[in-house]
Amino acid sequence: MSLLQVRHVTKRFGGLTAVDDVSFDVFEGTIKALIGPNGAGKSTLFNALTAFDKPDAGSVLFAGAELVGRNPRDTVRAGVARTFQNTQLFDELTAGENVMVGCQAHQRRGFTAAMLRLPTVISDDRDARDEAGRLLRLIGIEEWLDAPAGDLPAGLRRLVEIARALATGPRLLLLDEPAAGLNATETRELVQTLLRVRDSGITVVIVEHHMGLVMEVSDEIVVLDRGRKIAEGPPRMIQKDPAVIAAYLGGEMDESA
Repeated sequence: MSLLQVRHVTKRFGGLTAVDDVSFDVFEGTIKALIGPNGAGKSTLFNALTAFDKPDAGSVLFAGAELVGRNPRDTVRAGVARTFQNTQLFDELTAGENVMVGCQAHQRRGFTAAMLRLPTVISDDRDARDEAGRLLRLIGIEEWLDAPAGDLPAGLRRLVEIARALATGPRLLLLDEPAAGLNATETRELVQTLLRVRDSGITVVIVEHHMGLVMEVSDEIVVLDRGRKIAEGPPRMIQKDPAVIAAYLGGEMDESA
């Protein structure tokens, strides 16, 4: 079943068409990757899918509801969460507290209730901490629950950010360059994390340059070049597609980069 339907999305910046009439589907329970050379339009499209930018034309349907025109907070409440290429944790908080921040997307506490520490607030905080622990276990880093986020290495920071996005309770998780800056060991851990997230019932879309990771975790891949979709299909087909090979400087795609 198609959870996300992208239809004829176009985005222009002045005379530049950054995304040009792109359409594809993301099926529930799968991992879909968006790849392409630098300047292909991946980040612009990603922002359009998550309501951080409004396309000039086209439609983005999530579970049958239009996302174009919504603000990012409403998109999160609808069941779509994202991370960013540069990790954006609160360094003065612990890993667990950063994840608890994500739980607030569905809490209805008011300022007065929070200030007075009313029973509903105390209960919400207890539930949020329990959920943070569960998600860090899912991600595989529960032992870092009480560690200050500012002390964590890059790989762990990426995983905490994914856990925080999961804390919003999404059906669809979009990850922007999750392997950026990771070493080989951290990348292998990220691969296992993404597969566990998918197996937990959450659909995933990733924008990523690391072809080894993309080929290992993706069920399907969309390839962009100069704003247009040039290929779509399973990893093995994409690897051998002549248009994709030409877009990547005329050589075989390097799975190690």
